[in-house]
Amino acid sequence: MEVTSLKLSNELKKQVARAAAGLGMSTHTFMVAAIKQATQNAELRLAFFAQGYVARKQAINADKAYEAHEVHQHMRDRINGIKNSLKIKSW
Repeated sequence: MEVTSLKLSNELKKQVARAAAGLGMSTHTFMVAAIKQATQNAELRLAFFAQGYVARKQAINADKAYEAHEVHQHMRDRINGIKNSLKIKSW
């Protein structure tokens, strides 16, 4: 395993120490866990953006869509137990 050095401000070092102590772990373990979590979050965010990009291209190429106000009303109705259906429209 490679050694990596991090330069942290004194205030951040204190925050890390307090948080790690509060969780009953070493500062090293805390930082490794924090980096792992941040990495996973970034990967999820990137995948979300990629899926959105593909979905946007598909929607534009399909030449059909739902009107936003109708989608919003549909969701409100569903929450209130009212059944209705959406009609897709050409644009």
